[in-house]
Amino acid sequence: MDFDFERPDLPSKCTWKIGMNSEESPHTKVPLTPPKKIRPNVLHVIGNTPMVKLNRIPQAEGIKCEMLAKCEFFNPGGSVKDRIGFRMVEDAEKSGALQPDFTIIEPTSGNTGIGLAMASAVKGYRCIIVMPQKMSNEKVSVLKSLGAEIIRTPTAAAFDSPEGLIAVAQKLRNEIPNSIILNQYRNCSNPLAHYDLTASEIYEQCDGKIDMAIVGAGTGGTATGIGRKLKELCPNCIIVSVDPEGSILAQPESLNKSDVSFYELEGIGYDFIPTVLDRSVVDKWYKVADVDCFNMARRLIKEEGLLCGGSSGAAMSVALKAAASLRADQRCVVLLPDGIRNYITKFVSDHWMEARNFKPITNEHGHWWWDEAVGNLKVERNFYISSKMTCTQAISEMKQKNYNEVPIIDNNNVFLGMASISYIMNMLMSCKVKENDLITDAIQLQYRTVALTSSLGLLSRILETESYVVVVEDETNLLPNATIKKEDLVGVITTLDLLNFITSGKCNQINGSI
Repeated sequence: MDFDFERPDLPSKCTWKIGMNSEESPHTKVPLTPPKKIRPNVLHVIGNTPMVKLNRIPQAEGIKCEMLAKCEFFNPGGSVKDRIGFRMVEDAEKSGALQPDFTIIEPTSGNTGIGLAMASAVKGYRCIIVMPQKMSNEKVSVLKSLGAEIIRTPTAAAFDSPEGLIAVAQKLRNEIPNSIILNQYRNCSNPLAHYDLTASEIYEQCDGKIDMAIVGAGTGGTATGIGRKLKELCPNCIIVSVDPEGSILAQPESLNKSDVSFYELEGIGYDFIPTVLDRSVVDKWYKVADVDCFNMARRLIKEEGLLCGGSSGAAMSVALKAAASLRADQRCVVLLPDGIRNYITKFVSDHWMEARNFKPITNEHGHWWWDEAVGNLKVERNFYISSKMTCTQAISEMKQKNYNEVPIIDNNNVFLGMASISYIMNMLMSCKVKENDLITDAIQLQYRTVALTSSLGLLSRILETESYVVVVEDETNLLPNATIKKEDLVGVITTLDLLNFITSGKCNQINGSI
């Protein structure tokens, strides 16, 4: 990097410690105020979210205690992150760090970006959001509608990588005059927003009776702020936090032993420990898998009528495990961080769930080919790109063979990722690579993989949203972090390959059904 990278995981300088009461606390003292009949603008709608009793799911799971949901998706931007977006902007304005005509830049998984973009729209700031590729298109659409500019970064890039969202945001700040990164990973306004208001609301709504609180951890600001306030007001309250498999927030390392490196869940989990996360306030950590998060979110929608998102499913999934130890006279509060709006084309969709094996694949139309193995397609594409090739050379080779997507192999015959014409074009057009840069600078690391034994039903579900699928020899090559050698690669399948098989002569022999 051509600038000094500001780490988002430096130790906190805050002097707060467990055992302090409210009077000893170094934190701000912001009283709760009843909402006005008419708000000055939409930012003043943030907060005062409802507390809702959970009924059918706890009963079905045999939970004895009372379970309550703090519904943060009722915030105007759709998530708990509206709170910190507003607070960080307001505090920066008060300190003079943010002034009229400034540009707000923020690296985010999306929800904090929406909160900041909403504040920017109301207050007249230019807003640039740097966000990983895996985040939903719905988030992009909302951000653009709010007037924000979007920069996408590779999902696989580490937090301290020059290509990662944090470094890209810092580079932009260094290039754009009068710009500021509010930096949710280190900004004390993040946990203070929850210490002053979210936690106080929970305490007031529960009349001080809270035996357990379930709070997910992204930056960790929500867990820190709520945890600290409740430790002061309800010292015996158990604080439980949630961390996706593939994230490292749930230390010690024994909890983080997992082969998972990529997870579909958005909004919580990181590959570093943000400065604002105070792990001392968390009494117990739970890891959670994608499949449990999304299926529980769907249950919350269907059985409780709560139109929530995947991270809400993660919190509820963990809550059922943690609250199983509570008595009938005790109470557990679950914070549901975000809503359904940003995931309509993701876990809300049966087909999206089926394509990721989060839901059984159903042959709803009785297709004859549905349960056939991928190996029956007999795709033969023994063509590879060397990692030593430049982008120009790779494109030339792919054009000669008439392939749009080709595997990239290194000197040790290890599969590194994919060369994709459309992806290379995007990288060239955005000036992220030059024609003579190595093809590994434009490598596509996010792709879907199936084995020869996988079903065509699964393949068809994947091809509904993906332009191609990589085929490997067997199921072991599908394991997370598996090293795939050249000999393990069978080839690449497109929708046309599947269509050719479906419309083959065999189709006409079986009731004419495709």
